[in-house]
Amino acid sequence: MSLQIKNGQVVNPLETTVVKTDLFLQDGKIAGLGSAPKSFKAEQTIDAAGHWILPGLIDCQARLRDPGEPEKANIESETKAAIENGITSLCIPPDTQPPIDNSATVELIHHRNEMFGHQAHVYPIGALTRGLGGEQLSNMASLRANGCIAFSNAKIPLANNLVQRRAMDYAGGQHSLVIIQPIDHDLLANGCAHEGAVATRLGLPAIPEAAETAALAKDIELVAQTGARTHFGQLSSARSVDMIRSAKAKGLPITADCAIHQLFLTDHDIGNFDSNMFTIPPLRSQYDRDALREGVADGTIDCLCSDHQPHEVDAKLKPFPSAEPGISGLDTLLLLALRLVEEGVLPLADLIAKLTLNPTAIMGLPGGRIGIDEVADLIIVDPDSHWICNASSFVSKGKNTPFEGWDFHGSVTHTLVAGNIVYKA
Repeated sequence: MSLQIKNGQVVNPLETTVVKTDLFLQDGKIAGLGSAPKSFKAEQTIDAAGHWILPGLIDCQARLRDPGEPEKANIESETKAAIENGITSLCIPPDTQPPIDNSATVELIHHRNEMFGHQAHVYPIGALTRGLGGEQLSNMASLRANGCIAFSNAKIPLANNLVQRRAMDYAGGQHSLVIIQPIDHDLLANGCAHEGAVATRLGLPAIPEAAETAALAKDIELVAQTGARTHFGQLSSARSVDMIRSAKAKGLPITADCAIHQLFLTDHDIGNFDSNMFTIPPLRSQYDRDALREGVADGTIDCLCSDHQPHEVDAKLKPFPSAEPGISGLDTLLLLALRLVEEGVLPLADLIAKLTLNPTAIMGLPGGRIGIDEVADLIIVDPDSHWICNASSFVSKGKNTPFEGWDFHGSVTHTLVAGNIVYKA
């Protein structure tokens, strides 16, 4: 199929530019920028006047609850939510049920996406250990051969540091990325709120900053020991940003992301015991939030993710400490990102790189770029549209959001995967 997108503002994260030009797509790839290739004849034309043309977003941390938790969500519902919100690629952690620790589960996920998905790419992250049990290493070579893009133990602890070192050695030997969410589970205990004045006033079990930073310090030392290429996910504290910045300055092979809600919310937002504000890691102080924003702006934090965790209604109806943590984030990822531009945190092209170019480079994925012969995973965005966040209108099966009533600008009008229009508003 051949398609022309004309009159749009092309946001190119590779060149950090925003330029009005035409795009010409053929056979699933970008065949021309500005001028059509020889003998090109468009079978379809989209007029994108007044709109932005962006690479399709890559969400490097999103739980689809499939296989295993159909009451919360599934591949069909969540890939639909993804493409309608401009996300063309989803990286899913291994804590499905059963875990992604064998080739059969990987094949099941790919099969379900082909049968029931809405044409978003779904990339499984393999388990570091068998059954995520934290003791015996998984067969990473087999998992990688079957399509796992990286390896992680999700939020589940490893038995000890020796297992972690061996896992990182093994992954490094496979030239595979290790993804770690730094958590010291002894310090995490049964906490549910950032250790500070708000948790004390509300009488909530607290989670100290050290529950993240103590683990992160150990993890960075193991990167130095093993040389394993490592990505640190869902950071939440100012001290973590400083530690990552320092480790990068020493030349260690590390990258990092944070969940986008951490750039907007703080522990003060849980003041009325709203369980939609319960996340792990917890919402931290305004100082931490500002430091995360600074880390995003200066490149210490490479990527932004939704950390999408859809829940059924009952999961959030319990008292705050007993509710299930997590936010349904696919429907608000792009809108929150654009709000960072509005608030002057970083320019549009740099912001889009955090959601496209950088994740593809780190995870080794196609897409994320606008250039000749690049895969035509693209979205068209109307920057002037206006929406008051209403969870009941979410495409995701999960309606658990802390952003109810927020005023957003921007909406996706078209999503293209491999040059095919898979969503049109």
